[in-house]
Parts: sequence; C-alpha cells; structure tokens
Amino acid sequence: MAAEWDSGSEAGPTGVWPPATASPVKGKEALPEESDAGVSVSGSSEAKVDDGNIQEAESSLREGLSLNYEEARALLGRLEYQRGNVEAALRVFDGIDLQAAIQRFQPSLSEKPLSKRNNKLRSDSSNSGSQHAASLVLEAIYLKSMSLQKLGKAMEAAKQCKSVLDAVESIFQCGIPGVMVEQKLQETVSKSVELLPELWKQAGAYQGALDSYRRALLSQWNLDDECCTRIQKRFAGFLLYGGVEASPPSLASQTEGSFVPRNNLEEAILLLMILLKKWFLGKTHWDPSVMEHLTFALSLCGQTSVLAKHLEEVLPGIYPRTERWYSLALCYFAASHNEAALNLLKKSLNKNESPNDIMALLLAAKICSSSYLLASEGVDYARRAIKDAESSDGHLKSVALHFLGSCLAKKSRVASSDHQRSLLQTEALKSLNEAVSLDRHNPELIYDMGIEYAEQRNLHAALKCAKEFIDATGGSVSKGWRLLSLVLSAQQRYSEAEVVTDAALDETAKWEQGPLLRIRAKLKVAQSLPMEAVEAYRTLLALVQAQRKAYGSIKNSAEKLFQEDEDKVSEFEVWQGLANLYSSLSYWRDAEICLQKAKALKAYSATTLHAEGNIHEMSEKIQDALAAYFNALSTEVEHVPSKVSIGALLAKKGPKYLPVARCFLSDALRLEPTNRMAWYYLGKVHKHDGRQADAADCFQAASMLEDSDPVESFRSL
Repeated sequence: MAAEWDSGSEAGPTGVWPPATASPVKGKEALPEESDAGVSVSGSSEAKVDDGNIQEAESSLREGLSLNYEEARALLGRLEYQRGNVEAALRVFDGIDLQAAIQRFQPSLSEKPLSKRNNKLRSDSSNSGSQHAASLVLEAIYLKSMSLQKLGKAMEAAKQCKSVLDAVESIFQCGIPGVMVEQKLQETVSKSVELLPELWKQAGAYQGALDSYRRALLSQWNLDDECCTRIQKRFAGFLLYGGVEASPPSLASQTEGSFVPRNNLEEAILLLMILLKKWFLGKTHWDPSVMEHLTFALSLCGQTSVLAKHLEEVLPGIYPRTERWYSLALCYFAASHNEAALNLLKKSLNKNESPNDIMALLLAAKICSSSYLLASEGVDYARRAIKDAESSDGHLKSVALHFLGSCLAKKSRVASSDHQRSLLQTEALKSLNEAVSLDRHNPELIYDMGIEYAEQRNLHAALKCAKEFIDATGGSVSKGWRLLSLVLSAQQRYSEAEVVTDAALDETAKWEQGPLLRIRAKLKVAQSLPMEAVEAYRTLLALVQAQRKAYGSIKNSAEKLFQEDEDKVSEFEVWQGLANLYSSLSYWRDAEICLQKAKALKAYSATTLHAEGNIHEMSEKIQDALAAYFNALSTEVEHVPSKVSIGALLAKKGPKYLPVARCFLSDALRLEPTNRMAWYYLGKVHKHDGRQADAADCFQAASMLEDSDPVESFRSL
C-alpha cells in the first residue's frame, strides 16, 4: 500500500496555506493536521461540508491565490482529507473535472523546448507552473482514490487511481522524463503506480491487478529503485500465492530476443532473480523474503541446482555457514547430487561446527540409506540422530529409526556372511517396527517395511503392509499398487496380480503408467501368454516414445523435472524386455532386432551384453556367450545375472572348472541371496563335486525361492 501523504507538504505557489487561525470552509475553525492512520472516518465529529460552503471556500481560493476551478478544489479537498474528513474531502474531489484539466496541461507539458535562450527560460518557467498545477490536480484524484478505499469502495478507488495513470500517460506521451520533473508530481505518480494493483486485489479484480503490475514495471514512470523493488516483490508474491493463473505477457511489450515467461512460476522466478541482481549491485537492501520466495519457486519446478547457485552467490555473513551448508545440501540432494550433498553435511557435522544438528544428521542418514557403499556410515548418522531426539521429539526419533532400518537393510545386502546378513535384517525390521510404533500413520514408513518383509520373503506381512499403504494414500500412489502386485505374483496368484495392475492403471495418470505396464507384460510371460505379453510391451513402448517426444525438446523445463526418474520406464528397458521375450520363444531374428535397438540407446550396458550372451548360448556358441558375459561384468562388476550365467557355463565344461564356477555363484548369492537360479546351479556344482548334502540344501533353497519368486525383483521398487 502506498505511504500516506506528508501533512506538511507545500500547498500553493505563494507559500504555506491556509493560515493556522482560519479555515477555508465558512463556519469552521482550523484544526491541527493529523495522520491518516489516526483518524477514524466513522468516528469523526466534523460537520459535513455543504455545497454552499464548498463553493464559497473555492471562490476565496481562486481570488486570493489566482487558482483555477480544479486547483482550488484540489487544495480544499486535500485539507479536508488531512483533517480526516474523508467524506467531506470526497465531496470536494467529486467536483474536479480531470479530463478538462488534462486538456489544459497537455500542450504546455508536451511541447518541445525552444532553441533560443530567452524563449527557453520562459518555456521552463511556464512548464514548471504547469507541472505544479498538474501535480495539484493529480494529487487530488489520488487522494480521492484513497478516500474511497477508506470507505470500503475498492472498485471505485481502483478506477480513480487508474485515471491518474491514464492522465499522466496522456500528458507525458513519451514517458515521464528523468529530469525537470517536479518532485511532488513524481511522488503522486509513484504512489499511484504502487497503489493501483493493491486496490484491484482488494476489489477482487485479479486480472486488473495483474495488468497493473505489468504496466507499472513496463511503462516509463521514472520510479526510484526502492519503489520498483516493492512492486516487484508484491508482484512475485501475487504470482506465486495469488491462486490466479496469469496469461503470458503481451509480446508487443517485449524487446526482440528477450525471455518471455510462459506461466506464473517462470514470471515470478524472473522477478525474484532481478531483485537478487539489484541487491548484488547495491541498488537495494537485503531482504531474506526474496530468497525464501525464490527457494519455494525453484523447488516447485525442481530447479534446485539453480537455487544452489544463488545460495552460493549470497555474500558471507548473511547466513550462518552451517545453515548455508545445510540448505545447499538439501538443494544438491534434490538434484540427485548425493556426493556433493553428503560432503557439505560432513563439514556441518564436524566436531568444531554443529555435530549434534539433528536435521543435518537425518539428511545425511537419508542420503546414505540409498547406497550400499554408504550404508555403514548412514547407520552411524541415524544412531546419533536417535540419541539427540530421545528427549526432544518423538516424530524425529521415528524418522531416525526409519532411516536406521533402511541403512541396516542396505548394509545386510553386502554382508560377508549369512550369519551377519541375518543379524542385520533382524535389526533392520526391529528398527522399522519401533519407528511405526512412534508414527503409525506414516505411509512411507509402512511402505519401506513392506519392501523389507518382501525381500526376506515374509510375503504375508509384506501383503499386509502393501494394503495398509494403499489405504493410507487412497490408492493415489502407484508404487503401492506395484508392491501389492509383485507380492501377489510372488505368491503365484497371477490372475489376482493382474486384476490389481489393471485397477492401478485405471487410477494412475497416463504418463505414470510405465512401471505398471511393464509388470503387466511380465505377468503375461509368467502365465505363458507370450502374444499378450508382446502386445503389453508394444503398449508400453508407445507410451515411452510419446513421453520422449513430449519432453525431448523441453528436457530442462519444469514439466520434465516434475517426472520422477525412478517412476519411469526407459525405452531401453522396453527393447531389452522384448529381446528377452523373443529369445525365450526362440525368435532369434526378432530378438536380435530388439537388441540392436537397445544397443543404439545404450551402447555399453551389462544387461544388453548379458542378453547377447543368452542368444549365443541358445545358439550353442559357448565361447561367444562366455565372452559376452565377461564383457558384461567388465561393464558392471556386480552384475548378478552375468555371474550366474558364467558359473552355469563353467560348471558344464568339466570338473576342473567347478571351483571357479562355485566362486562366481557364491559371489552372486552374496549380492543377491534370493536368486533362485544361483542356488540351483550351485546345487549342480556341489552335486558334480560329490557334496550331496550341500547340493540338496541348495536345491531345496532354489525350490522354496521359486515358489516365492516375483515376476520382477522387489529391488526394482
């Protein structure tokens, strides 16, 4: 809202008026000037000014000060407004004919200065007088707008305020010049520009507010930096939180080659970046709300790496360094730069900084819970967070226990022995259950516990967790449906899993159906329906290619960034799945075509090389198959299917290769203890080596896992 006018401002060309002992309105004593905020309109005890008194006072002013009709009323109305007689001031202002005043002012203010010096001096003097007269009248209309606002008539106030700006544009057709403009006139214009959008908002005319903000920033009003900054801040806030979808700015108002924002978010971000640049250049004071709004806007569109850049540019001393490091870590984590985020958190958690910062500990534990290599480190962070949260916050303790369980589960998958793996899995479930006891309505916690139960083949408990997650989220999150479908497939309930998948497809947006369509294709394969599986893959391929076309040209835009990478299926995966399917049907030509398509998308992939090895193996080209499997391991050292395939082939080559085969298969089981084919081939190795009891145990494990093997690994979730 524009600031109130100074009550001691100059009233006329001949000095201060009116005298302190007289009132220009007949029958009244002069009152001391009061601020607008301290006077209540409804509680004013001033007598109403009647038309006769107004005309008499106006005549006195015109005769005594040589003022015209509009100028006299402007002075009289300003006095009444400063006294707090808003309704009386409004009656005075109503008599001002703004259009007539504009016609008188326009020729003198718009004419070009003459070339001769004397004429120029006379022109400057005349121009100054005209500016002063224009200032009086425009100020009167501005105060009329303020009076209407005080009386709750926001729409009328906005129209009056707009008329001030329209009048200025008519008088100064080339924009307000930067020099030789009377200060009072400039103040009136600046305050009107700042006030108009707020009046439109109060009146509920949000399109008018939007147009006024843009007009304020794009027209030549000769605004100072502080005024312009206030308008830009308010406009950015309106775009972000106003709840109104703004149309893009008119191209006619843009210079060629300039960036034109397409929506509210882009326009708000542009304004906020301009404000930051002003601060960097020393044109305005630091305002933390600008960075807060920018953080919200860039986070909303997934551009956290851009936000990190702006945080890094903020000068030292604005934020405490541990706070800056934590904010940067959040940005890098959201941008999937986990290593950079963790390094910043390590600096923050140093014993000389903030070693007990629970939020930093929780974020570090969360980052570590996503990697097998960092799981041990994550366990330490989570336990420190639990210790710090013991006496403070039950919710934070639940979160810390959640991350502890996730880190322990990850750590168990790279354990060096079965005994250690079993202990870690038990401890992981214990932590997750304790977390649930503290926060029973956390869907993500229930989901992660379901995943852990499924990994340990406790399918009944996993099924219960999957159903609870779907109930808690109302079926709006597709990963809950995927977990339920995979658990049902692990229980060999394929038809039920297919029903669940179809129901999930009905509840899921088109662009998010990829993983569900992939599961449906694999369910068809499991039910020995290869043609239906091919059709399902074709549907999936059409979706993936449509996504690629839709996002290919705007891959850095907000729409692209809103797509969660882990919830999407790549075109490479589809071609790979089709290649595997055709290979199982012995359609070698089709399999090779699909494999070439996959290679074109990802030349060096362990999955593609393994599929190539499978084709060679089916064609009895054993050496070529082994070469392909070893190439796959060279690409991805811990690729389990390649280890299993190498172990199986070496086991067939004779007794002298059995120890090597056993090493490959044991290593595969270390990485993936639930791989039934690894157990099966290890059993064959033990059988050929004469260890019948060990072979029987391996065959039994393979049989049990076959009865609980999902169509897709639970780790894909």
